[in-house]
Amino acid sequence: MKFGTVVLVMVSVLLSSSAQILLKTGMSAPRVQNALSGREDVRHIIWAIALNPSVVAGLIAFALSAVVWLLVLARIDVSQAYPCVALGIVLTVVAGIVFLGEQIHPMRIIGLVVIVSGVILMARAR
Repeated sequence: MKFGTVVLVMVSVLLSSSAQILLKTGMSAPRVQNALSGREDVRHIIWAIALNPSVVAGLIAFALSAVVWLLVLARIDVSQAYPCVALGIVLTVVAGIVFLGEQIHPMRIIGLVVIVSGVILMARAR
């Protein structure tokens, strides 16, 4: 894989991971949680979500990630590109720990090691 393609893959993965953290942050906001508590009508819930800056930023990051991903797919086979998306799982879990204070079970750490090992194996296969 050429360096430029690797950069595009990583940008797409980083944007996608960032989007997940932003979306989680937005959906955990008190105003959104209050709207979702069941006391509000659907319109109020939609407005609470739509007006949350983190949700909006997350959706923009997700859309940009998709655009960059299209550029990746135009350059390489999907069977070569898609395993790299699994790295987004690792980045998102780490970001959840660092930025959201989430706890991680040792079994999940083992799962992350398996994912990274699988990506390495897929990358080496010709």
